Amino acid sequence: MTRSPDPTRGALLVALGALLWSSSGLFIKVLPLGALQIAFARSLVAALTIAVVVKIRGGNSFPRPTALSLSCALAYAGVLILFVAATKLTTAANAIFLQFSAPIYLVFLEPWVTRRALHGRDLLAVGLCVGAMGLFFVGRLGAGTLAGNLLGVAAGFCLALFSLTLKLQRERHPGTDPISAIILGNLLVAGICAPLALHGFHPTLVQTSALLYLGVFQIGVAYLLFNAGMRHLSATAAVVTGTLEAVLNPVWVFLGIGERPSPWALVGGLMILATIGWYTLVPTTRTVRLRSSG
Repeated sequence: MTRSPDPTRGALLVALGALLWSSSGLFIKVLPLGALQIAFARSLVAALTIAVVVKIRGGNSFPRPTALSLSCALAYAGVLILFVAATKLTTAANAIFLQFSAPIYLVFLEPWVTRRALHGRDLLAVGLCVGAMGLFFVGRLGAGTLAGNLLGVAAGFCLALFSLTLKLQRERHPGTDPISAIILGNLLVAGICAPLALHGFHPTLVQTSALLYLGVFQIGVAYLLFNAGMRHLSATAAVVTGTLEAVLNPVWVFLGIGERPSPWALVGGLMILATIGWYTLVPTTRTVRLRSSG
């Protein structure tokens, strides 16, 4: 007997997943390890954690990959590596807010792939987010901060590609479990980072404990919670609830090490979150349709 969707349960599961995701910034900041070392260890542990849970539940952790699932995994791997590197170089707030700019790329990527028309509200959302992103680059920027901000932008683009390929995979292969792409993506991160990450990699017991937390809980358990919550929620509700990660990430970093985002970055981040909320929650009104490319 199929259980009927429970929106309250779904929102709680997604919120718990976002809460765990939001702890990444603080741990990445305080760990005295390189970005590739953190990405390597975190993703290797996460892949094993999710694979074991899937296996216990009787699922197939490693189905035969398709071109679409490989693309999805590669995009996800890009998100994980670029976000860790961005968080190391710029403020946690900048890294997470710039990553959450992914919807502005989807506004153009999705119509191009699905051949649907663009609307005026799509372009308005893009304009607002681009303007908000520009605020992260206002003021004095050191070389590291500038590089970190650019890596955050790249992470957002990879997140958009991941979201799009995941959606296409669900539409074209409805019988497959997208969780396999998450496992594969984490394994790709470990494989890509290993050659440089393992050089001089001798974490202490405390550092190993932090890396295990990041892999098991911050990625592994968090994604399992999010995936379970998605069964009870619409995509829109899941996205809006998931923005809790962007709100809490810089809060934990501020409480933990006192890192403050610049006033301009704070305004930009709030603009991005507000635009995402408006774009996903406010019903589409009658707008002038614009011809999509292709």
